[in-house]
Amino acid sequence: MGLLQLLKSQFLCHLVIWYVFLASGLIINLLQLCTLPLWLLNKQLARKINCRLAYCISSQLVAALEWWSGTECTLYTDPKSYPLYGKENAIVVLNHNFEIDFLCGWTFCERFGVLGSSKVLAKKELAYVPVIGWMWNFLEIVFCKRKWEDDQRTVTQSLQNLRDYPENFWFLLYCEGTRFTPKKHEISMQVAESKGLPKLKHHLLPRTKGFWVTVQNLRGKVAAVYDSTLNFRNNEVPTLLGVLNGQKYHADLYVRRIPLESVPEEGAECAAWLHKLYQEKDSFQEHYSQTGRFPCTVASPPRRPWTLINWLFWSCLLLYPLGLLLVRLVSSGSVFTILASVVLCYTASLGVRWMIGQTEIERGSSYGNRDAPPNN
Repeated sequence: MGLLQLLKSQFLCHLVIWYVFLASGLIINLLQLCTLPLWLLNKQLARKINCRLAYCISSQLVAALEWWSGTECTLYTDPKSYPLYGKENAIVVLNHNFEIDFLCGWTFCERFGVLGSSKVLAKKELAYVPVIGWMWNFLEIVFCKRKWEDDQRTVTQSLQNLRDYPENFWFLLYCEGTRFTPKKHEISMQVAESKGLPKLKHHLLPRTKGFWVTVQNLRGKVAAVYDSTLNFRNNEVPTLLGVLNGQKYHADLYVRRIPLESVPEEGAECAAWLHKLYQEKDSFQEHYSQTGRFPCTVASPPRRPWTLINWLFWSCLLLYPLGLLLVRLVSSGSVFTILASVVLCYTASLGVRWMIGQTEIERGSSYGNRDAPPNN
């Protein structure tokens, strides 16, 4: 282990990174709160401002992946589709197998200039998570309870609100509804057998209603579906904690552009189309497991410096006053003050560990573990 790698694995470095992220995130959340009056006066301007503010938060996580961890991201795609990425609205269908697959999705959003404006269909609980969840509320993220009876009206209304969105955006969808685990896969394949559907080896059965509602409400606003399949070289199992420790991974992402007009409008036909798509995604993953690559041309966009510049800006802004405070605490000689500071740092570290824990597969949602057939 080199000196730099040893430094990256130290808890103090992790605490500094998360201090900058959390402190800057709360400041940005406050700035977003200040834009509320502007929504009444100029909604489109408020949206554009919130896109930039959201970028200041999410790009820090992308910077951790690209610049701190040094993780490489390779894109496999059709060269004819490549020039359209970032220049049109799209629904991005992702597989959900890894702890940091959302972070890799954000990385490609960043490289095509749509990170600040990108949307996702997320579970309602995330709306209350400080920094990220609060940011998402201002970014008009679509939240759901994963109960169709409760979600149909609210999800439809949220999607309709995006029809006049002033920025190009990608709408990221995990159609499987939950992250892949062996237990969830076993239950999902039992459902596939009961419904007479082909079994999948690398994916869960997709939840089709969310996809159909998204497509129906964004027709005319969105140009294409980007079928995206992610994998990591050398059978790596990446984690957010590994990224924080500076561990380098290599992500491969295969993207197919499918014009939205080729997706059926009728519900049953759209569901059949999505099931067929996931059968194809499964074949792509099987091809990757056998050959170590996806069946397409490599056309990777370079990483941009803006994520690093943004992180350095917030680091300089927030670490200087923190350093002055620490010097004053030590020079005060007060045992009580020093102990209180240690307790505060320890509490902050627990908070950071809790946030990281939300991405861990073994501590993920139990959604999909129940024996009842999923609502398709």
